[in-house]
Amino acid sequence: MDSSEMNEGEIHQIDSDDVIKEEDETENEEGEDLTEDAEALKAELAKIVVHPPSYEQSLMEEFDQAEFSPSYKDNLPKENLVLQYAENFRRQMVQLYRDRKPLFLNPVNECGVEKFVCTTIRPTLLEFKELYNWDGAAEFVADYLNIEPLKPEYELPKRLISPSTVLKRQKGNCFEYSTLLCSLLIGAGYDAYVISGYATKETCLADESRDICPLLKKKEEVQEEARKKEMKKYNVKPPRDLRSKFELKQEAKKEAEKQAEKEKQRKEEEERIAELEKPPPDPYFGLRIHAWVLVLSGKREVPENFFIEPFTGLSHPMDSSNYLGIESVWNNVNYWVNMQDCSEGVKGLSFDLGDSTVWEFMFPNNDKPLLKIPDAEDDLNDMDDDEHIEHGKDDEEHEVEKYLDMPPSWVDALKLSHRDFQMRCPHGKKTKVYKRAKLEKFAHYLMKDGLISRLSVYEDRELTDLMKVHEYYAHRSDKLTQKLTNHRTGQVCENFDPGRPRCLKEHQFKSSTPGPENERVMIFYHEARVDGLVKREETQTEMTEEYSNRDDFLFYKYVEFGKRAKKFGPQETSSANKGRPINKMIQKFHRNRNKPANEDIAEIIFHVAEDKIHISYHTEDVRIAASTREFLKPPNWDEKGAVLTFNPEMHQTFQVDPMLPMNKQVELYEMLMELLKAEEKCRNEVRDSQNEVRNILDDRTKEEAASELDISVYDTERNEKAKKHRRELERQQLEEKMRKQEMDIDYLAPFLAKIGNPEKLSKQQAFSLKEECLADLKQRLIDKANLIQARFEKESQELEKKQAWYQQNQVSMGKEDEEEYLTYCKEAIFRIHILDLRLTRHKEQAPHKYMQLEQKLRNDERLSEFF
Repeated sequence: MDSSEMNEGEIHQIDSDDVIKEEDETENEEGEDLTEDAEALKAELAKIVVHPPSYEQSLMEEFDQAEFSPSYKDNLPKENLVLQYAENFRRQMVQLYRDRKPLFLNPVNECGVEKFVCTTIRPTLLEFKELYNWDGAAEFVADYLNIEPLKPEYELPKRLISPSTVLKRQKGNCFEYSTLLCSLLIGAGYDAYVISGYATKETCLADESRDICPLLKKKEEVQEEARKKEMKKYNVKPPRDLRSKFELKQEAKKEAEKQAEKEKQRKEEEERIAELEKPPPDPYFGLRIHAWVLVLSGKREVPENFFIEPFTGLSHPMDSSNYLGIESVWNNVNYWVNMQDCSEGVKGLSFDLGDSTVWEFMFPNNDKPLLKIPDAEDDLNDMDDDEHIEHGKDDEEHEVEKYLDMPPSWVDALKLSHRDFQMRCPHGKKTKVYKRAKLEKFAHYLMKDGLISRLSVYEDRELTDLMKVHEYYAHRSDKLTQKLTNHRTGQVCENFDPGRPRCLKEHQFKSSTPGPENERVMIFYHEARVDGLVKREETQTEMTEEYSNRDDFLFYKYVEFGKRAKKFGPQETSSANKGRPINKMIQKFHRNRNKPANEDIAEIIFHVAEDKIHISYHTEDVRIAASTREFLKPPNWDEKGAVLTFNPEMHQTFQVDPMLPMNKQVELYEMLMELLKAEEKCRNEVRDSQNEVRNILDDRTKEEAASELDISVYDTERNEKAKKHRRELERQQLEEKMRKQEMDIDYLAPFLAKIGNPEKLSKQQAFSLKEECLADLKQRLIDKANLIQARFEKESQELEKKQAWYQQNQVSMGKEDEEEYLTYCKEAIFRIHILDLRLTRHKEQAPHKYMQLEQKLRNDERLSEFF
């Protein structure tokens, strides 16, 4: 027994003796009578109760090692050498910096084998275009995986699962998240690294309840600097400003004070709200271990360095307050240890990995350019440099040969099926909670209505008072992409992709009044419409339409409706379809440079209720006023076929240029007729617009009830038509195969069965089989010809009988009977002709079939030796 075992035995013996001694003392004390003070002390001590902590051993998930390749279970000699190198590096760091936390160097993988963290990164470029940019890859990793927080949160994980396994199990901790994301980014060409460091509690637990949803953040508008107009020599000088400069200065001062006061109140309110929303103090602040991704500038046209949080997929600046410190950084080539002070978090840290004064690298073949610091002796020994150039080159080559480079990654190739990529989230659903908002994500084709994302915005932090809901759709047959519902105002806004029948782009309406003749706004894809309609606004009493790029230069139309007349008694069903009565219609036109300005109409106002038409012309370039004209409609203008009368009192005009000749009465009469036709055309267009609104609303009602989704022809898993077509092809192939098998049936089998299926045939039996087989075929061919002939004769006899019946009853037959007779004759003659063709073809093919069978019999293996 060695000393260690004896010490352990002595410790156990001392412990047992102490326990026995304490038990004996307790029994003696219980036998004694206690005083009142002792009883009071005992009662007071009885109130103190302690509960021993419950220790639950954390069991790591076990994997079936048979599923993994040999690289997961064993290490190559070079990998073992790298592990020894890393262990030596760790010992040196511990000896030199005893106060540093341990480095994350060689955790075990899913098979329990130690692997260096750099070799766990497997650079991969998947075939999906969404993963080519950093934002798409980060969003995919954040959505595709479930979070497993570190336990305990202040210790490095003992195991690091490979990215390929993480993709299969769809969950992982922050280090596994970062390793997978870094593999995708490096494969896409980014200069990406995994960072091991410390972060806040909210970042480590992916708690975004105090952050604003990224979809709600307003995009920063780039303010363009206003270009100063160059003052030309002959430009007209602006008028002098006669206002008092002192008064202007005082007004500007007062306005600045008001703005400063408002800004001060706003900042105080923001600080008060931020103080109320401030998270409680974290006992592990600065100790929570976290991993995230660093992307350096240079590659893929990245302008500046930034961080990526793998749990959320969002980018963070280099001075982000979410990260409190950095221990180490690595990629698939090298490993760096941070030597900078992190007392202020990551603010002010240098990420020049080639600077060995702030970053200690593990492998000498650093891919980053080293920051060379000249020594004082270099300047003194410049004269001796030329003598030692060759010797220096030899030493450098000798040292390069000694460098240990990184072995290839032991991880299997990252694979992701198209179906798994479309699922995006575990089980196809994922919910994220933000500050006064909740975001729900769904896989494509998971929801019947094509919903892929839903953002709910609330008034309070408890998420009880719903304000608005923003829904995103995909693959819908009605081209619906977004739907915004404001629960406060009842306003609904729908957005559509191009491809709808009436080119609708956006539809705004109130959920309480979705029917026609109510408040709504419709925006269209005017490039795809014949009439160039851009926008249509409608209320209960008005309708406004805007146009673009029309041949008639129309760009604006306004309609004012009146109230329907109330009728007592039963309502007519057709009255509702007639539309609302029109009081006034306005049309506005752009300038047509091919016409004089005093003949080019700028605006027409049809006063339908007052039987007036007012015209305004465009203003000439040298004028400040425009010509106008007004007509009174004749009393019988709405009577069909009536002769319309015209007199000078029905027309009023104002001409800007008095020198122009006045229009004749005939010209004015023709102008009035054209205006009446234009009014009728405008009225019909208004009715068409009302009908179009009704049709669009009816279509939307049917589309919402059906919610059909478009499926690509290349999506063979979801496309039912493609499935049916494939099944039909498979059925046809099976039928073709069965037909070939039937054709290959043994034609000698019935005749061999008659003689007992002998293994070997004699010459007499072979001749007998041949004659019987040919005679059987000959008889079947004759029987088939006789059958066709019998059917031919039967059809001929029935036709003759029908013709004889027709000759007898021709006089008394009606028109229907005669048509029936003619139809029968055509069909009978057609059948007789077909039977005649079949008999002729059978006679031509029968000898050839006989000769083919005879040749097959001669070539048959069982009969060929006798012929």
